[in-house]
Amino acid sequence: MPIYAYRCEACGFAKDVLQKMSDPQLTVCPQCGKESFKKQVTAAGFQLKGSGWYVTDFRGGTPPATGTATGPAKTETAAPAPTPTPSGGGSDN
Repeated sequence: MPIYAYRCEACGFAKDVLQKMSDPQLTVCPQCGKESFKKQVTAAGFQLKGSGWYVTDFRGGTPPATGTATGPAKTETAAPAPTPTPSGGGSDN
């Protein structure tokens, strides 16, 4: 169930309310009793519960094997630069 933020336009009272999406919107302020309790536009919030959720779960590809060592990380090494050869203008015969 989502959590909605409400604020009274008359007295400024603010409250977060856990409601079903199908529940009617609240209009009466619990603090002052006026019908100026409005739902606020806020960032979506969510909660992750349970075990086994990882950031890599939704990246696609094959999931990592559990309980196995992955081994050393592969690194790229650059090949040594070739030794320059003198470029002469002919041969010594």
